[in-house]
Amino acid sequence: MKAIVIREFGGPEVLKLEDFPTPTPGPGELVIQVHAVSVNRTLDLVVREGKYSSPVKLPHILGVDPSGVVSAVGEGVGDRKVGDRVVALPWRSKPIGPLDSVGMQHLGGYAEYVKLPAAATALVPSSLDFAAATVVTRHAPQAFNLLRDRAQLKAGESVLVMGASGGLGSAGVQIAKMLGATVIAAAGAPERVEAARALGADFGVDYRREDLTEAVLKLTDGRGVDVVFENIADPVLFPKAFHALARHGRLVTAGSHGGGEVALDVKRLYLYQLAVLGGLGFNPNDVTASLEAAAQGKLKVLIDAILPLAQAADAHRRVAEREGVGKIVLDPTG
Repeated sequence: MKAIVIREFGGPEVLKLEDFPTPTPGPGELVIQVHAVSVNRTLDLVVREGKYSSPVKLPHILGVDPSGVVSAVGEGVGDRKVGDRVVALPWRSKPIGPLDSVGMQHLGGYAEYVKLPAAATALVPSSLDFAAATVVTRHAPQAFNLLRDRAQLKAGESVLVMGASGGLGSAGVQIAKMLGATVIAAAGAPERVEAARALGADFGVDYRREDLTEAVLKLTDGRGVDVVFENIADPVLFPKAFHALARHGRLVTAGSHGGGEVALDVKRLYLYQLAVLGGLGFNPNDVTASLEAAAQGKLKVLIDAILPLAQAADAHRRVAEREGVGKIVLDPTG
């Protein structure tokens, strides 16, 4: 098969299109012919640079969220068959430690075929295209986890969504609205703010052109928001978002592509009785619900471009340079 293989860490130039052995499924496993896989800033670009927090063995194939058609099944697989439309999920192989995933501990979806446990897949509705299925599965269940489960967002509360046109941010905008919140979408360019507004956000803030804290306080009559959906960890923006929280507010995050180390006003933390909550993972029921919502047009994705697998290096450059609005998706079938 054709695959984008990394044999050394570095810039986009280390992404090489090569012939690579096609995987065969073992017991409980299946092989997917990949139709879509997204390019993620942290789980692709940072891993490619060799800067990810967990070690990655070389040679490696990136791609944590492939979707496609089952091409082969191994012994003991009863609930998946050749021809099924599926999307990959992380899985747990050890009681303690991080979740396993293709593209991380295992060879990923920047390839024509990828192997994973059959249990680590979800069925894709027939009316949903693979690019949308990949993006929805990657971000929407985690947004449910952060907003509903970690922040315990309630109807009538207010949310500031940072990076609101990104994959996780755009999911956060829509899920916060589903939960009955008032949403302030914050992004770093006018077209990105407008894209988030089109997804249902009530207000928008361009944090490159105006002071984020002042803008949020103005929109909330000086009170601040109940929840900040952060997921950037930019050293300048994080404190601005933190200071936009109302008393008893909660900041939730599952991202650090803006740097990862930020200043924290501890005095404000305890005087305002605030909470800063990190969260990973997802509820499998939310995967099914998110895919069904997307198939029904109730959950939308922002996709900037779908590129052939051979253009993976260009896709990484576009993501690094923050070109366009929405996700970049690779299609190995093209």
